[in-house]
Amino acid sequence: MTVTSDVVVLLLGLIASGMVTVTAVLIKWAATSRSILRSGAVLFLLLMMVGMLLGALTYFLDPGESGLIAGLWIASAVMSVSVVVTFAAYLREVVRQDTGEGAVPATPTGLSTRFLLSVILLVLLNEILMGWVFGMAAGSIPFSIGRGASGPAPLLTAVVASPWFLFSMSGEMVLTTFLLRDRIPRPLLVVLLSQSVIMFLSPPALSYAGWTAGSIYLSSAVMIGLFVYLMEFIYQHRQLTPGFATYLVRLLAVYGGMMAGLFLWIAYGSDLLFVVSVLVEMVIFFDAVVDHDRFQAVASMPWQLHARWAFGLLFGIFVAEVFMGALLDVQIFPTAYLAELPSLPLSGPMMTVVSNAFWNGFWFVALVTGSTWFLAMMGVEMGALVVLKYRETRQRELRVRLALMMGSYALAAVYFPSIYYASMFPSLPTGTTVPVLGWSMGIGSAPLATSVFVALLLTYVILGSLTFLFGRRVVCSVFCTAPLMYQGTAIDAMKSFNRTAPVARKYLGSRFSNAYTATTGLAMGSLVVASFASYYDQQGLLHWTIGGADPTVFLFALYFGILWYVLFVTIPYTGNYNCVTMGWCYTGQISAAFSRLGFFKLKVRDKNVCKACTTMDCAKACPVGLVDMVGFFRTKGSYRSAKCCGVGACAGDCPYGNLYLYDFRHFVSEKLGIARDPPRGMRLPMAKPSLNLRPAPGPRVAASPTGPRGTSPPAASSSP
Repeated sequence: MTVTSDVVVLLLGLIASGMVTVTAVLIKWAATSRSILRSGAVLFLLLMMVGMLLGALTYFLDPGESGLIAGLWIASAVMSVSVVVTFAAYLREVVRQDTGEGAVPATPTGLSTRFLLSVILLVLLNEILMGWVFGMAAGSIPFSIGRGASGPAPLLTAVVASPWFLFSMSGEMVLTTFLLRDRIPRPLLVVLLSQSVIMFLSPPALSYAGWTAGSIYLSSAVMIGLFVYLMEFIYQHRQLTPGFATYLVRLLAVYGGMMAGLFLWIAYGSDLLFVVSVLVEMVIFFDAVVDHDRFQAVASMPWQLHARWAFGLLFGIFVAEVFMGALLDVQIFPTAYLAELPSLPLSGPMMTVVSNAFWNGFWFVALVTGSTWFLAMMGVEMGALVVLKYRETRQRELRVRLALMMGSYALAAVYFPSIYYASMFPSLPTGTTVPVLGWSMGIGSAPLATSVFVALLLTYVILGSLTFLFGRRVVCSVFCTAPLMYQGTAIDAMKSFNRTAPVARKYLGSRFSNAYTATTGLAMGSLVVASFASYYDQQGLLHWTIGGADPTVFLFALYFGILWYVLFVTIPYTGNYNCVTMGWCYTGQISAAFSRLGFFKLKVRDKNVCKACTTMDCAKACPVGLVDMVGFFRTKGSYRSAKCCGVGACAGDCPYGNLYLYDFRHFVSEKLGIARDPPRGMRLPMAKPSLNLRPAPGPRVAASPTGPRGTSPPAASSSP
């Protein structure tokens, strides 16, 4: 009787499922082991499985009688070693009971550390051997690779990237997490289950086009959901357990490598980096579940005081997002996108190799961060945090601005530059290959034909007029893509670094420090030089490019494709909203010039309320670090700064409802004699200079040192 390949695969699948279940149970035993004898039993059974798989592998590598005999000898030898390990554990248990030391020493000392490492290595060895043996039995791993004829790297990638390894490992992760669900804290449980799903949705597991595309989209969606969950969790919990904080940074670093590996796999056919990342992820996963007790510790790490940790979190997420965006771009537009990637040769003298590698990396990041699917992915991720911010915001004006901000991002960053123009003008080259003319470039970089000049002029007239009437927030808090990135819950909480980071402290307040003057001058000077150079080059009067790129295209890529994200990742050192606080964004500086001439300012209803206030909540809430606003409120009753981008968190966090954003609407109301009362739901106390006022009834509760943030009264936003 002939056995079909489908039947063989089914039988192998059933055997693999049984081995996965047994391994998951053994991992649970290891995680709950508190005696040397039980620990020895776990190692004994894991070694037994290794022996059986080594015996089977020996036979597959040398089919026939000699291979069968060798396989039996190897299996017997390994099993004998496992018996010795168990017997040694038994003897040590007897000694401990005689001396009254029955428990396994706590990590990281003594046997427990060795036991933890032994379990992790044996589990990984079992999975690698199972992937190797079952892959050869099912025919998915060719015997030439299976015998190692091509070297260890192709063998490792063939085994780990096979469905027998990836799906089995995913099953072990799910079962282990389920069996230990009562012992693992809920946040870690969510992270571990998300890891299991992402592992299952590994694109290299199956060589079907439908699986590749579907797994890329689904795994990206799950990873984005995981990032949103983690960012919201740290927002709600300002103190973390050290074990969980460390695990997050390690996992995000691994995911950065994994997404880079997937990009190299789909673009160039190399899956070695992906395989290495998978193995590292397994090490940190099993380390977490076996030694899960460390996650039960009291939350004692206030992450807002740990800049290095916050930087590691943002950097890991950003690297994963860059390669995730590149992966989506290649999957959706494989030919067009790969043709745009820089490919300077990495050969020749060392300086040439270094400079070419730097240039390739520069344009790779710039092309990805300016691509449709990266911006769409970032919009979903950061937009979800803004939605959560919207839900906890009580002031109607702030809610309207947040809604406009999300809509502007969807239209200006995703729909119009990519979807709309791609459908209306399919023959046009991409935006990064032609000079850009308009508000984003400030002056323009193409021959000023009449129609183009009119469009440029209208751009300045419209946005300049809106800024004059309603302030810089028209650009820096609504139309720009930056506010969506900055104003979500977790990123908004990082404004605390404005007052603690050494670099950010140089830009505090409304004064123009030497550092601010230098960065602003450099930004505006580079814009003027690049724009005129580009214009004269287009006219044929000057032939100047930067690495073959138009000067303004290079400048745009440098500032908004590279520098913006570098400074976003370095918020723990450079402060939040640093495009505003540092003045390096030339678009924002042009907007600030219009705003200084306009109506917009911050005003208070009663200066005496501010004089009696001791909370300084308005200054603490400012995302651009305008810490000197309180003094102006107390003396002048109003505050105007070129750095103020009108987020409105200061007004939302005022416990008295005494602060509001003044613009053209209020000017018209004053001229018409229309009174504007304090917002509904807020109580403005009667203020006298001699009284020591306290906040109105229902003050906000301070954040618990070990739990979620406190609640806020209906009168104020719950911004941190």
